[in-house]
Amino acid sequence: MFGCLVAGRLVQAAPQQVAEDKFVFDLPEYENINHVVVFMLGTIPFPDGMGGSVYFCYPDQNGMAVWQLLGFVTNEKPSAIFKISGLKSGKGSQHPFGAMNLPQTPTVAQIGISVELLENLAQQTPVASAAVSSVDSFTEFTQKMLDNFYNFASSFAVTQAQMTPNPSEAFIPANVVLKWYENFQRRLTQNPLFWKT
Repeated sequence: MFGCLVAGRLVQAAPQQVAEDKFVFDLPEYENINHVVVFMLGTIPFPDGMGGSVYFCYPDQNGMAVWQLLGFVTNEKPSAIFKISGLKSGKGSQHPFGAMNLPQTPTVAQIGISVELLENLAQQTPVASAAVSSVDSFTEFTQKMLDNFYNFASSFAVTQAQMTPNPSEAFIPANVVLKWYENFQRRLTQNPLFWKT
């Protein structure tokens, strides 16, 4: 029903079933993994009203299992990419794997999938740093550049009372820069490649 993929490694398509509604994949040498993809194979859908919460588990310095919620897969969203590189030193969260004694070794982490009601999935909050940005790097750069320009230009803003007359300088009202900033941001949101036309 599920698959797991780490770049540069073979696809895992046979998770270990540890309970009727719980599955795990082992991730050897997890310290070298930045991202993991969890997906449905397309052979068996979730029953109506069900989905799968996806957890990352790694052993802490004492060898105890630390579980962190990454996100979800459902029939409507059958695959997801999760960033796990920043999670290896975070805090654990509540998880449905607590009563199970899953073997932990220092170099092996696990991806756990728990089949649950969709309404329960909607109430859970994944670790924020596990989400992979859906914004491409160009759009992200452009947004950062816009923010930087606006903040830079705004730092020179003065009131009319503070202005000293200087005939050789041109002044641009701050609201003009703000209007351009908001207009550019709106156009970028509608079509990141609008500048090519």
